[in-house]
Amino acid sequence: MSAATATHMLQEAQAAQATDPKRAEQLYRQILETSAQAQGSLADREQNLRDQETALIKLGGLYRDNRDANGLAQVILLSRSFMSSTAKAKTAKLIRTLLDFFTPIPNSSDTQMRVLRENIEWARSEKRVFLKHSLETRLVGLQLETNQYKPALSLIEGLLTELKRLDDKMVLTEVHLLESRVCRGIGNMPKSKAALTSARTAANSIYCPPHLQAQLDLQSGILHAEDKDYSTAYSYFFETFENLSGQEENSEGGKALTPLKYMLLCKIMLNLPEDVTSLLSHKLALKYAQLREVECMRAVARAHQNRNLADFEKALRDYQNELSSDPTIRTHLAALYDTLLEQNLLRIVEPYSDVEVEHIAEQVKQGRQNVEAKLSQMILDKVLHGVLDQGRGCLLIFDQAHGDATYEASIQTLAQVGKVVDSLYDKATKIA
Repeated sequence: MSAATATHMLQEAQAAQATDPKRAEQLYRQILETSAQAQGSLADREQNLRDQETALIKLGGLYRDNRDANGLAQVILLSRSFMSSTAKAKTAKLIRTLLDFFTPIPNSSDTQMRVLRENIEWARSEKRVFLKHSLETRLVGLQLETNQYKPALSLIEGLLTELKRLDDKMVLTEVHLLESRVCRGIGNMPKSKAALTSARTAANSIYCPPHLQAQLDLQSGILHAEDKDYSTAYSYFFETFENLSGQEENSEGGKALTPLKYMLLCKIMLNLPEDVTSLLSHKLALKYAQLREVECMRAVARAHQNRNLADFEKALRDYQNELSSDPTIRTHLAALYDTLLEQNLLRIVEPYSDVEVEHIAEQVKQGRQNVEAKLSQMILDKVLHGVLDQGRGCLLIFDQAHGDATYEASIQTLAQVGKVVDSLYDKATKIA
């Protein structure tokens, strides 16, 4: 097939893509099959390679639009013959573009991971080291999203060994960041913090792109929030939000929406729910203010401000998908719910010295068993001074015992007198 014929077929396929996708698919596949075998002058071969690249991307886009993950996987397999005859930098860019097409396809994670593993093996056999590292980093990210922490950690260990030998700081920063996120996922906070420190150290020795810097700040904020240092966490989230807001113009929300939700969460956890409204009137936050993801945080803030457990539970029910899908928000809201329940229980039992557990449960609109368990925990934590009378089903509340400071002051006085006596004894011994 001549270069002119391939170009003509490419134009015909592009024209048919909107009206007749099946015809467009056949034409793209025909271009890939015939252009790969085409011979001719240097100019013809170069034109054929350009047509092949365009056909691969267009065919991948067609499968993406049709939500066909298996078809897209076949396109990536077909691209290997093209990648073997082109520059390595162009190869990496092409395969990244094709892999990005998986993102909008629902339930395509398993197919994408299979394709990544196959291409990692191909890159290893072709000795394309940097492409292999790029694909392995992407695979770790997918394993993290699907909560496959153990295989992700084993892959990270091998990656770090190779990257330190090659001194590739950019990919090393990304892998350390992924390691920090994986370790947080399995609850190993010390190792998560150490990995984040390593990522920042590597990033400080190179130019760190804004999107990567935003991810580092986001992870720092999440780890500070885990330590209950919400003020510092808020400052990191604000930096991330400003950074990402400057990069995107999508009013429907995007990557900047996540740090904004975390900023609102920090204000709630700092017992400053009234600041949520003023924060959402910020110039950068205005375009997100009406989104459901932000509205759910506003509802939680309102319930917290009113100390109303029923409203809090209603917000959790009404916005279950938005609040439960993010593990960071889910964890902190669980702690907030616990605190709110505790405050409500203390407020209810305050006027009483003897109160039925059933009455307390009715007031907070919770099951009796849950209320009993919470009261027991509060008594053990010495938040509440009292005992549960299981026989009568009552809570007996005691006045808080105030310690008498006289005994402690007497002991301290005697200790000081002892020191004076010892000092006088030493002086007397020297004089004698």
